[in-house]
Amino acid sequence: MSAPGSHQKTRLNIGLLDFEPLRVAGFESVCEALSHVTIVPTTLQNALTGSGLDMVMLGLQSRTESLDLLAKLKAAKPRLKLIVMGAETDEETIISAIAAGAKGYLEETATPEQVIMCIDVVASGSIWAPRKVLSAFVDRMLNPEDNKPVRRHNLTFTKREEEVLNLLRAARSNREIALTMGIEERTVKSYIAKLIRKVGVENRIALSVRAATWDKD
Repeated sequence: MSAPGSHQKTRLNIGLLDFEPLRVAGFESVCEALSHVTIVPTTLQNALTGSGLDMVMLGLQSRTESLDLLAKLKAAKPRLKLIVMGAETDEETIISAIAAGAKGYLEETATPEQVIMCIDVVASGSIWAPRKVLSAFVDRMLNPEDNKPVRRHNLTFTKREEEVLNLLRAARSNREIALTMGIEERTVKSYIAKLIRKVGVENRIALSVRAATWDKD
């Protein structure tokens, strides 16, 4: 039986963002046997504006900053596949990373085999995360009423704000929201900033999660 990733695959250029040199060397060593994978350290600017990357692996440093970074990458590059590696293993952190756009979450204790399998699974279009976390994530999305829904009787929104909130519930990026609504991306950002203040949350991720758990009445 062939090792994971050893059969012919579509070529992948994977950028490593926010990893120390020793970790970069480890990834290079793990993937050197995969002829279809090229591992390269990258910068945020290159990940946001460059066209040579198919996937980015992000080191989870500060939870809030890293999740905001994920959302920014997802908005700028909707087709870029994102994987997060971090020391935190709590359910909420992993679910938040997926909600922010990550297609995979690797613990820092992941084995080389798990890293390769994660790359293959994410490259194929699926999500890699602990089974119990994926189950909780699906349950949360399908059954928001089971997650202490936040009643919003004291909040009112304009028709356009409601459209933005509905698209955020659908995990759309700023660019996708702009195209759907026929407005500029900077206008979407303005709507989201206003909604964050109105709802009283800290960032876009928290706004999306809060919107997903609201009663729909």
